This record gives sequence, C-alpha cells and structure tokens, in this order.
Amino acid sequence: MQKKLSAANKTAWETKAYQAWERTYGTPEALAKELKRTHKHLLRYWLKYIGDPAGRRVLNLLGSNGRKAVSLALMGAAVTVVDISEENHLYAMRTAEAAGVRIDYLCADATDIPDEEKLGQFDIVLMEFGILHYFAELDPIFSTVCERLKPGGRLLLTDFHPFARIWKSFEERRTPGDYFDRTFREGDVAFAQLLPEEDRGGLNKVMTRGWTVGDIIAAISKTGLLVRAFEEFPASSAPGLPEFYTLVADKIEAKLPPLHP
Repeated sequence: MQKKLSAANKTAWETKAYQAWERTYGTPEALAKELKRTHKHLLRYWLKYIGDPAGRRVLNLLGSNGRKAVSLALMGAAVTVVDISEENHLYAMRTAEAAGVRIDYLCADATDIPDEEKLGQFDIVLMEFGILHYFAELDPIFSTVCERLKPGGRLLLTDFHPFARIWKSFEERRTPGDYFDRTFREGDVAFAQLLPEEDRGGLNKVMTRGWTVGDIIAAISKTGLLVRAFEEFPASSAPGLPEFYTLVADKIEAKLPPLHP
C-alpha cells in the first residue's frame, strides 16, 4: 500500500509545487534573503531542544521546499533532506545556493531510501508539519528514524494534532469527524491553497490516512526511542483546542523487555 500512496503523492507534489513556493515565498533568491534575517524565528519550535546546531548532523525527513534545512545550515548544521518531490528539491537547492550554504538533498521516498545506510547516522532527525498522514504504516518510517540516529540522538517531530481533524470537521460540516478513522482518503495537495483558483487545474490528488496520538507514540516507542516530551499548541482560531504538537524522543542504549511477554 505504501508504494501506491508514494506514487500518487509524488505525482501530486511534482505538479506546480515550485510555482506555489514562488508565489508564497518569492524566488529562491528572495527567500534566501528573508531566511538570513528570520531563520532563528522559523526554527523556534525546535532550537530549545537542539541548542546550538553548529557542527551537528541533521536529517530533515520530508523536508519539502528546504526552508528549515537552509535555516539550520545558516546556523552551521550539516543538513540532509529526504523528500519525494523533484520540484521541492529544485527550489530548496536554489535557495541554499542563494543563501550561500550547502545542504544535501536526496529525492526519494523516506521509507525506501536507496543505499540508506550510506547516509550514516545523525545527531538530529527533524520531521515537521503535514507528514505522518502520508504513511500507510508508521513502523517503517520510525524504524528508519531510529536507524539513522546516533546513540543519544534526538527525534523532533512536529505535526498537526490528530484531534484537529475532529474540530475542523465540525467547523466545516457541523458534524464531528471520527478520531479513530484510519481509512485511506484522496484529497487536495497541501500547496493547492497557495495557488490562485485559476491555476489549480491539473493538480493531482494526494492519498493520506489519519493517525491517533496513541498510534504515533506507540510506533515511536516500539523502536526503542524514549519519548521525552509531548508539547501541544493551541489553535489560533480556537485557543481551547490543540492545532499541532511537538514530540521529542531520544535514542537510548537500553534493551527493553517485550511489551507483551
């Protein structure tokens, strides 16, 4: 199933993504100029868990247009991005060049990275915003995360809160969604809303599925990563409800007993 999802999502993310980024952030040269000024603010959710990233190896899985990768590189990190879209790849590399920094960018499915072991191990794996719903199963991606982390390395995962699906469904249709619904769904690619309506023709659909908080924490813990923090952030439109979260987990050298002996 993952191959089917990845094929559909790759096609969707390679149609007008570059156009959407230029419309939203400007040319790579314009974005590079902006990132030199604002990169610390862009990284604000993670720097408190990273400290000084200078000299540290960072793997940005599903790193999209490279804004976070370039920001980390501006602070001295050695950054590798893995993302499925060639248009994201092109925009990110041009932005890095304009910013005067180097990032490595591998255009590949994060669950099927060619010669993955050649990447080596990293101090930090960063995954951020709108990512987990692209995976048919969570175990393979978090196994990759664990294998690519050094002992003592850290996963930083920020994504939209699973509960947000419920209240957004209620806002739109006045009926609550199903929090436990794990069916695969076809939908608009994330950047579609960044394009004017007349340019949305020809965009392909993405395939996604939902996960619960329990699904996510269990899958991460199963790999042997130790969850250290789960920080929830309120929605700007509904401060009493969560919109996204940051999960922090460390790779520890300890043999855990089976959960079900």
